[in-house]
Amino acid sequence: MRIADFFTVLRIALAPIFFCLFFLPSWTGWGAQLSAYILIPLFVCMEFTDFLDGHFARKLDAVSDFGKLFDPFADVLANLTALFAFVISGYLHPVLFLLILYREMGIMFVRSLASRRGVAMGARKGGKAKTVLYIVAAGASLLLECAQRLSVDLGFFGHVVAIANLPLYILAVVVSLASFVDYVLQYRSLSRA
Repeated sequence: MRIADFFTVLRIALAPIFFCLFFLPSWTGWGAQLSAYILIPLFVCMEFTDFLDGHFARKLDAVSDFGKLFDPFADVLANLTALFAFVISGYLHPVLFLLILYREMGIMFVRSLASRRGVAMGARKGGKAKTVLYIVAAGASLLLECAQRLSVDLGFFGHVVAIANLPLYILAVVVSLASFVDYVLQYRSLSRA
């Protein structure tokens, strides 16, 4: 297995581990503090593998068909898993999550249509920007959740993060939907060529 593909598979494996660890305290009644110490590094690791798989695929000229297919899937799986955890825990409004989910499903559909025409649609700047916003908004929610589990008062900084969290999610949704329109326009121009 190529190292880039390894990081893709690792991201797929870490997503359900993150979800289970996030809810372990509510399911079992123990481990709240322990989970808080593990969740942030796990989240960072999960998201960093997205950078690593692309980095090694380009650096080692090891772009594979597996990577082309599974890297976008791993990204969506990791992001939706974390965001769904924040829906359940009350940090992310379900309507915003549904808009994100619909966008991601729509992109998969558009990529599938392009693939049938023999065209691989690569990541675009808007798609990368929405991923960064997903990570920042989810990271803010995770910081607030872990501080609560550890009974740590983040003071003014925590207050600012709590106020900014919902607008960050809204911005992520707006950028996400705008990038979907961009992908559709790209597909239309490719299908005319």
